[in-house]
Amino acid sequence: MKYFLLSLLLIALANARSPNIVLIISDDHSYTDYGFMGHPHIETPNLDKLSSESALFRRGYVPTALCRPALITLITGLYAHQHKISGNSVVSTPQNKDYSKKLGKNFNFYKLGKLPTWLSQKGYVSFQSGKWWEGHYKRGGFTEGMTVGGRHGGNGLKIGRKGMKPVFDFIDQSVRDEKPFFVWYAPYLPHTPHNPPDRLYEKYKSKDLPDGFVKYYSMCEWLDETCGALINYIDDLGLTKDTLFIYVADNGWIQNPGIGYASRSKRTPYEGGVRTPIMFRWKGTIQPKDRNELCSSIDIVPTILSAADVDFSDSLPGLNLLPQLKSGEKINRNALFGESFAHDIADFRNPQASLLFRWVIQGHYKLILSYDGIPGRMKKVNMPKGNGPELFDLENDPNEKVNLAGQYPNITNQLSELLNEWYI
Repeated sequence: MKYFLLSLLLIALANARSPNIVLIISDDHSYTDYGFMGHPHIETPNLDKLSSESALFRRGYVPTALCRPALITLITGLYAHQHKISGNSVVSTPQNKDYSKKLGKNFNFYKLGKLPTWLSQKGYVSFQSGKWWEGHYKRGGFTEGMTVGGRHGGNGLKIGRKGMKPVFDFIDQSVRDEKPFFVWYAPYLPHTPHNPPDRLYEKYKSKDLPDGFVKYYSMCEWLDETCGALINYIDDLGLTKDTLFIYVADNGWIQNPGIGYASRSKRTPYEGGVRTPIMFRWKGTIQPKDRNELCSSIDIVPTILSAADVDFSDSLPGLNLLPQLKSGEKINRNALFGESFAHDIADFRNPQASLLFRWVIQGHYKLILSYDGIPGRMKKVNMPKGNGPELFDLENDPNEKVNLAGQYPNITNQLSELLNEWYI
């Protein structure tokens, strides 16, 4: 009898253990550019498999379509106007005279709670790899990492492109130490430079496509290969049911036939800039399901904290999706919000100085409002400025070609009120 009770206790302890967490963040990646999203050329077998094993939100979004603010949302659980890192670079202005590239003590980021620090309350160790703008990895609360400085992420950008060994070594050590782990895997993929392995370049070149497409499509499959290597490594260690995988892209990208990205993609409030598939896989706990609700990267931090049984503040604006991911029940969300700022931060104390757009989606209607922030490098992406309200029916016009604001003033006004309530 005592052995039976001991067995039950061991099972209970195993079930009570906090899950390992792996956050995969692709970089400059269109929501259309996956096999499971129906792309006619790009092959992503590993992410296709992940999508079939996950709660998959095809209508996933990031609140801000630029990498640095998008990443800080994933580390703090806050919108850009709350964490105040609204752009990638900083304009040299009197308002920014106290700003330091080394993130001096007056900088808001230091004062914010961060996901790795919260997880450490439950004994987690954490590893940063890939994209990371905020200097040394310890500034993000990570216990270990690859970035110690440099734009975009410095040495951390080698992950994926130069192999996976640093992440694998961290996982192995965590297993030996019997510690739950958090992996931030944000490879510089499919981000430029679009310099894929020859074998992938030749594969897509054979499809008789413009060279810009050939290189970008190859990069998407290269990303997929590294994701498969990471997922398979953890599964082969027997940690499948003990690990929560989450996938998201930092922002969208529409590849030009040549070099660079098209308008209405990266840095814009349009679907090509802010939409991304979001996936949650935790075998045996989260129901695999193709979900039609709206989901935002703002939901990822509270959902992770809930999975790790970490108490967190009600002030986090995102939803804890875990109960619905477990039960399969519908998520109760009235609307989903976002904002776009100039590439360069005009005033790091006042994000509105760089504000260009706010947007809201309710049901299948999407409203975009324009503002007069300092444009910074806007001319490079030919982003429209100074437009009146733009209302789109995403169900019948997914490419946002027909502005319905004049035709449906009541809906435009109703959604404008929602935006004002959210931002206050």
